[in-house]
Amino acid sequence: MNIHFTELKAPDPSIINAFNRWENDPMLVPLTRPNKSNKEIEGNTLITIDDLTDRLKNHPTYLIYSDDKLVGEMNYMVDPPHLYKKEPDTAWIGITIGEEEGRGKGIGYHAIQYLEQQIEQHGLKRIELGVFEFNTQAQKLYQKLGYNEIGRIPDFTYWNQRLWSDIRMEKRFDS
Repeated sequence: MNIHFTELKAPDPSIINAFNRWENDPMLVPLTRPNKSNKEIEGNTLITIDDLTDRLKNHPTYLIYSDDKLVGEMNYMVDPPHLYKKEPDTAWIGITIGEEEGRGKGIGYHAIQYLEQQIEQHGLKRIELGVFEFNTQAQKLYQKLGYNEIGRIPDFTYWNQRLWSDIRMEKRFDS
């Protein structure tokens, strides 16, 4: 398995199709975005080329490939308003392994390490992320990579007939 990453500079229709497929995949929706009800989980979202082009202005985004097949994406933004700890020069990260054949093979582990390198090269010293309480597999991955829990936001997202907390985690780079 050959894993590699490329920065997304300008989306094309094939990239938009992949992002829309992942954004509306019933297996991924509960894991990738907060939902307040089952109706929100079942709702569809449409991403356009203009939407993604606009997002790239403040979200460096990297495509994840396995054996030359696009399997996911990762991105970060700097100092967004939803940080749990409002510390300057903090990156907020997101990752989606959108294709089922890319999951459970260590791709996410390598992808986050790559994203951390990009963030550190950008001069940032701290990363924060949110992971839903029921997503124990992701929590274990982040802990393995050195992330520590810094807080919880209760009743943050709906899944499987109840509301769950958003666990906020951070990682600091040595100075």
